[in-house]
Amino acid sequence: MKKSERINQMLRFINQKQHFTLKDLMAEFQVSKRTALRDIASLEEIGAPIYAEYGRYGGYRLLNQIQLPPISFNSQEIHALYFAMQALRSFTNLPFQVSFRSIHEKFINELSEIQKQDLERIRNRVSFRHTEQIKESKHLETLLMAAVKNIIIKITYQKGHQRRSRTIHPIAIYSMKGYWYCQAYDMCKKAYRVFRCDRILSAELTDIQPLVELSEMTIQNVHSFWKPSEKAVPFKCHISQAGIEKFQQEHYPSMRLINETEQTYLVGSYEPNELDFIVKYLAGFGKSIKIIEPVLLKESLREYYRDMMENI
Repeated sequence: MKKSERINQMLRFINQKQHFTLKDLMAEFQVSKRTALRDIASLEEIGAPIYAEYGRYGGYRLLNQIQLPPISFNSQEIHALYFAMQALRSFTNLPFQVSFRSIHEKFINELSEIQKQDLERIRNRVSFRHTEQIKESKHLETLLMAAVKNIIIKITYQKGHQRRSRTIHPIAIYSMKGYWYCQAYDMCKKAYRVFRCDRILSAELTDIQPLVELSEMTIQNVHSFWKPSEKAVPFKCHISQAGIEKFQQEHYPSMRLINETEQTYLVGSYEPNELDFIVKYLAGFGKSIKIIEPVLLKESLREYYRDMMENI
């Protein structure tokens, strides 16, 4: 990192911390003690009101907040931001969609002509190929903000020809294979559920008190809330390395990989009404899996393949 860039970032760092030490600067910016001392001197030269505190618990203190200069980006950072924004273009729906368009426009307008030409050359050399969003999801922003602010909402959910009212506590949203999904806790069924966002026809905020244990829930541990019903059917499949890689690309909270006698297995469970879903999911693995149990799942997959052959 150039010294000018480091000093700019250091200004923002100390403005936020107010009190800091040489070790803080050395760790944050990966510089030596000598460089950190020179940088502090440079900060003082440009007018940063830094006061040195001596003693066992000494360090440096900012006497008052600094009026920071506008944020500037180097060429690598500009390219990274451009790539990130292009990755979102395949979605017709995004949380804060209008704000995203505005940010993209402001980002481009703030660039110099040379930077714009540079990005244009990148656009002509890089292909951003993403799974296009299949169906519109109108309530993404409501779902996301309900998850962030721990607000329980009432939704109208359509599955097939049925429309049902559900009261849920959204935990997180994510996108996969052209669809948006909402991970939530169903307050009526008292169970973890995943809802396809395009099937949510309405979403209204409520005054219902949220569950305390959900307040600190993150997308990393949300699957711990999933529990199979008493009617759930366990399954087990032997899986090859190719299958493991596919599993890592797409899997659900009802399944996991285990190792037994130096072999890897895909295990999990499915609800009786999810048989067609699990058959289609496993069919996507082709020869990379072999169903061990149950027999019904094995026979259903064979029937699925026979139906496919008849349509060829």
